[in-house]
Amino acid sequence: MRQTGKRRARRGDGGAKAPAERANLYDDVTRRIISELEAGRFPWVQPWGRPGSEGGGAGPGLPRNALTGRSYSGVNVLILWGAVIEQGWPSQSWLTFRQALQAGGTVRKGECGTTVVYADRFTPEAEKERARQTGDDAKSIAFLKRFTLFNVAQCEGLRSGLAADPAPLPDREIVPLAEAVIAASGVDFRIGGDKAFYVPSEDYVQVPPQPAFFEQINYYRTALHELCHASGHVSRLNRKLLNVFGSKEYAREELVAEMGSAFLCAALGIVPTVRHADYLASWLAVLREDNRAIFRAASQASKAADWLLARHVEVQGRQDGRAAA
Repeated sequence: MRQTGKRRARRGDGGAKAPAERANLYDDVTRRIISELEAGRFPWVQPWGRPGSEGGGAGPGLPRNALTGRSYSGVNVLILWGAVIEQGWPSQSWLTFRQALQAGGTVRKGECGTTVVYADRFTPEAEKERARQTGDDAKSIAFLKRFTLFNVAQCEGLRSGLAADPAPLPDREIVPLAEAVIAASGVDFRIGGDKAFYVPSEDYVQVPPQPAFFEQINYYRTALHELCHASGHVSRLNRKLLNVFGSKEYAREELVAEMGSAFLCAALGIVPTVRHADYLASWLAVLREDNRAIFRAASQASKAADWLLARHVEVQGRQDGRAAA
């Protein structure tokens, strides 16, 4: 996906935006993603290249803040991935203009930043007063802030010790890691048949056995896609899953699982792929109708990936604790 906006190197420009500006921001991001999909490019599946490989560029991984080490989430993953791939930068690490100064360096003169967004809510004082007088719950208002990031490849003089891109895992280590994530999820995971699916009413995932896949890694990509569906069960993240096949709600959930599995794969060092390209037309219909759909879907996708990763970290921590006892 192309960058949502470029700004010359300068200090950030956060702040809540007026309604028209917020609408333009939703429209801008959605329009660019629609353009990518219409061209047959999926913003969450790009021609990744491992560092040093032909074509260069960064390896699979979630974009992160170089100062804090925190990964970006939601629609910002799509925006920052698109910028890295378009520019061929070798890193997934980012800084604001001010953070580059804090890190002892600076953004090179003339470099263009990438605009990302931050969603939050606030409660006006008048609404707080109304709630106090009536005893009702105060209603908050959602807002978006724009801010500008620069890839570390656009900076110079940065001190050592910043959060570096993780080294790509050897292929032999990816499979055990993916197996551990599946096991840690606690989801009823069944192997058999010739189709992969999740059954919300009975809360189980089923995938064909590994020999049914031409490439072993596709077994794990498929399994992670279905586990992202399972993360939405009422006992977990509680998304609406009992949707009629072919409905807009069904398309929205498939979009969540597609992006969620791509985010999860990237976090595990697996190059993401498209599992259900045949839903392209229905995804386009959803995005054309609702300029906030991609924001909601990407947010839910990040939560799905985070839920599965958190279960793995939790189980790993318990195992490490027992081993050390």
